[in-house]
Amino acid sequence: MYRVMLVDDEPIIVEGLSRSIPWEKWNCKVVAAAHNGLEGRKAIEEYRPDIIFMDICMPELDGLAMIAAIHSQFPDLEVCVLTGYRDFEYAKEAIRLGVTRFLLKPSDMGELEEAIEKMCENLKRKGITGEEQESAKGAEGEQEDLSQGNDSGSFIVKNALAYIEENYTRKLTLGEVAEKTYVSQWHLSKLLNRHAGQSFSDILNHVRIEHAKELLRDPSLRIGEISEQVGFLDLAHFSRVFKKQEGVTANEYRNKI
Repeated sequence: MYRVMLVDDEPIIVEGLSRSIPWEKWNCKVVAAAHNGLEGRKAIEEYRPDIIFMDICMPELDGLAMIAAIHSQFPDLEVCVLTGYRDFEYAKEAIRLGVTRFLLKPSDMGELEEAIEKMCENLKRKGITGEEQESAKGAEGEQEDLSQGNDSGSFIVKNALAYIEENYTRKLTLGEVAEKTYVSQWHLSKLLNRHAGQSFSDILNHVRIEHAKELLRDPSLRIGEISEQVGFLDLAHFSRVFKKQEGVTANEYRNKI
């Protein structure tokens, strides 16, 4: 049977979808529900559903980022957005990022059934027939995804780079950035290498050094202070990274400018 997951912060919606739709008609079964973005992300990794019905306006959720993450990390997963958010450009972007259907609340039964029919057809066309495929999905899903979903991958990397730029001054980990973009650390690392051509640590160091170069224009700031302001834990590490990136020491760079 196809595994279905429902993601909505309104329990009445989850209950209604679960009980009112004759899921067995399409060889489907509701296996999990989540009520915010973080719950949804964890449940997807745990239950590996084939189909998701999800809202995009919920606590702890950037809807487009979640959609991009789903399509990039699990490219065979079928997604139907069910929301009260009426914005044509948003809907168009969601479809570009991999959504199969974008339905507005309240949706009638005909619209819901048509969406299920379409998603099941797509799964069959991909050769996915139900639970017997589960072991293969678990083993191969992460290996297949990087050859698909370029739009989704670019979207995730753009969000990751923006988050790094906003938070470079403090201790920042790959895990934190991955959580904010709704993907695994492994997947984000692969996307950064593919789309940006650099590792997470190289990107973070580059951002920090670029900001340090601006601060070096102020002669009243000591190099140790600048090192701390841009997020390095010790001056020796800052000095090594600066010279590696710029070919000169921070002092030499300051004298040059």
